[in-house]
Amino acid sequence: MSRHTLVYRHPAFAGHDTGPYHPEHPSRIVAIDRELERRGLLDDRPEPAWQPATDEQILRVHTPSLLQKLESLNARGGGPIDGDTVLVHDSLDAARLAAGAAVAAVEAIAAGKARTAFVLGRPPGHHATPDRAMGFCLLNTIAIGAAHAIASGFERVAILDWDVHHGNGTQDIFVEHDNIYFTSTHRYDGWFFPATGAASERGIGNGLGTTLNVPLDAGDGDEEILDAFTNRILPEVATFRPDLIMISAGYDAHRVDPLGGLKVTDEGFHKLAEAVCEAAREHAEGRVIAVLEGGYHPEASARCVADTLETLDALSI
Repeated sequence: MSRHTLVYRHPAFAGHDTGPYHPEHPSRIVAIDRELERRGLLDDRPEPAWQPATDEQILRVHTPSLLQKLESLNARGGGPIDGDTVLVHDSLDAARLAAGAAVAAVEAIAAGKARTAFVLGRPPGHHATPDRAMGFCLLNTIAIGAAHAIASGFERVAILDWDVHHGNGTQDIFVEHDNIYFTSTHRYDGWFFPATGAASERGIGNGLGTTLNVPLDAGDGDEEILDAFTNRILPEVATFRPDLIMISAGYDAHRVDPLGGLKVTDEGFHKLAEAVCEAAREHAEGRVIAVLEGGYHPEASARCVADTLETLDALSI
């Protein structure tokens, strides 16, 4: 099978060493690389070159004060940001590089060089709000990419977040936008991190109606998450008519994930990817960019990443 999905990988993403007891650990990327190599999914695949995100690109979605705080902490050699989030000597470089990969993927698709891409970067990004790094996230990678897409001429971008945690940062950034549709399935019971993402949160002002949250209960699995996408999310995406779909591809809803509490299987994630890719074929000329978010059982996440990549490859043919 001919493979045209652009895969953004870099040794820097195996840096940002958060310590052996932190779940967002470099082993996540090591396991993904190993699985992609085992399946031959890197054979003869071109390796794109790209640059870290610029201040201008970052400041489309983040405040100058956040960037200054991160740079100041980085200059001091790093340290804790909150109880979950840490910055070490190479963390900000990795976050900038991941955001730059999302920007580069947008540019490649806008230029017709590809239709699909997967940004395999870390740290994850979807919890980073305009003015706060939190939840393992420093910069909001997918938001920086989506904002760049709008700046590059895309008219409507849909962000589909299937991470087990609500993408509160992405929602906050685009809550008043009518040209970026944010959707999320996530565990929600009033306390599960980040305790946002109620079904009643539908956007504000001009963005009213371009946010859709479909909360899930602890223990939900394939049936519930696929129903949410098939009967709630993808019909609204079809009505929105995006010219680009972006996926916050977290795999911590997997049944063996130590943090999630949901029961989605490998096959469930595979069917999710197929459903999103079919929607992209119908409504976005097959344009999809997946951005890695959470997933804290390295081997399970690696298998699901490989399955998603194979699905994106099939869409590109």
